[in-house]
Formats: sequence, C-alpha cells, structure tokens
Amino acid sequence: MTQVQTTTPGIQCWDAATLKAEWDAGRVWLVDVREPVEYAEERIPGAICHPLSKFNPAEIKCPDDKVMVLYCRSGNRSYRAAQQLLAAGCEQVTHLQGGIMAWKQQGYPVERNPKAPISLFRQVQIVAGSLVLLGTILGATVSPWFLLLSGFVGAGLVFAGVTNTCALGILLAQLPYNKRAGQSWQS
Repeated sequence: MTQVQTTTPGIQCWDAATLKAEWDAGRVWLVDVREPVEYAEERIPGAICHPLSKFNPAEIKCPDDKVMVLYCRSGNRSYRAAQQLLAAGCEQVTHLQGGIMAWKQQGYPVERNPKAPISLFRQVQIVAGSLVLLGTILGATVSPWFLLLSGFVGAGLVFAGVTNTCALGILLAQLPYNKRAGQSWQS
C-alpha cells in the first residue's frame, strides 16, 4: 500500500491505488466534501456528502472498523476538511490525493446521475461568459462604462485561477436546484 504523508502531522494522503485497494477490502468510509451538485453529477460509489461549505466535524461519525477517507475534486477541499477534523480533535485523518480526478484517471468506477443539473464548472462558464458578452455589447452600443462589467468578470476568473477558489461557483452552488441535486443520492 502506497501512502504519502503530508507535511501536516495527523493527515495522511492516499493515492488512488491505495484507496482502491482499501475500498475493495471494505475498510474505508468515504466522505465527499464537494457541493451537492458536484456529488449528484458523479461520485465514488458508497460515498456520503458533507460539503465543505457547511462542514461540521461534529456531524462526521466514522464507523469504528473503517478508515475515514475524505475526497473532493482535486484534493484541496478535502485537505481543508481534514485540517478542520484535526482541529476538532481527530488524531488521524486521511484524504485522497488528487481527488476524484485522480480516481477517474486510474479508470476506477464512479456513479453518475443522468438527471443531475449541468456541472457547476459549466454553470460558471455560462454565467461568466454571458456577463462578459453582455458587458462588451453594452459597452459598444450604450456606454463604455459597461466594459467594466467584462473587466470585473475577467479579474474574478484570474483570481479564481490563482487561488483555486471560485466565488461565482460558490454562489451558484447555493441555488435551490443545485442544493437539492445531491439529496436523492444521500446514503
């Protein structure tokens, strides 16, 4: 079993192969910390959803005979959730390095929900693109001041890329249809 220890004592990073071996042996309890719309779109089979945006370590109750493994899209949110669990008194926390993207890259199974809303990433692209287009059209036809809208959206996208956080995605995840999306899949 290949395990990579992070620089934070108490947090273990597992690669996808390690998780798969432990998952096949029935020794893991998977916690998906992505938003409900992401969870509804696809998930590792058997995972439960506890989104980081509402993460409460007191609500996480891992069975005694299992290793709790957190995951998200790329590993960033699950690492932050692991830090919260450590701060709340957990002695050892494990998360999937590279997230569900690393899991899928290895060809491991995911469950997909054909009735899920379009992905949060695509929703961000549609809204951001629409705002840029609108700002450009209004800036060319009504007033150049509307170009500030396009500039603001562009700056937001640059900030999202640099910090790996997306304020627009966080806002869109709060829409009722996105919040309800993962509820039918809850274990």
